[in-house]
Amino acid sequence: MIIGYTTGVYDLFHIGHLNLFKNAKGMCDKLVVGVTVDELVQYKGKHAMIPFEDRIELVRSCKYVDAAVPQYDMDKLTAAKKLGASYLFVGDDWYGTEKWNKYEKEFAEAEIKIVYFPYTKGISSTKITEALNAVRKDDLQDVK
Repeated sequence: MIIGYTTGVYDLFHIGHLNLFKNAKGMCDKLVVGVTVDELVQYKGKHAMIPFEDRIELVRSCKYVDAAVPQYDMDKLTAAKKLGASYLFVGDDWYGTEKWNKYEKEFAEAEIKIVYFPYTKGISSTKITEALNAVRKDDLQDVK
């Protein structure tokens, strides 16, 4: 059985997340998705709009996902090894970065292949959050 693993916050679930899961599932028998817990999101200096329990349930409910697990730290290699994953799936926005070049070597030593999928152009949780904040700001000005 080929096990694939991917991980993320999955706040404001969007088509880019769905595309990642769909493409990943096409390359493995079992897709396991790590969902970042709220405490780790905050540690990274961010704040999830949707609570962890809701985010993991949304991910778990996706037909391409076989299992969703909490992600408590940034150690993707240990998690992938523990799950018996053959692949780690990520968006290609990370490709060629210093951090991910280092990961590629570490994962290769563990015989886990990193697969980069095309980033869904024009969509991201950050852009959605910015758009929502702009709308909220306009709404507040309309109330005044």
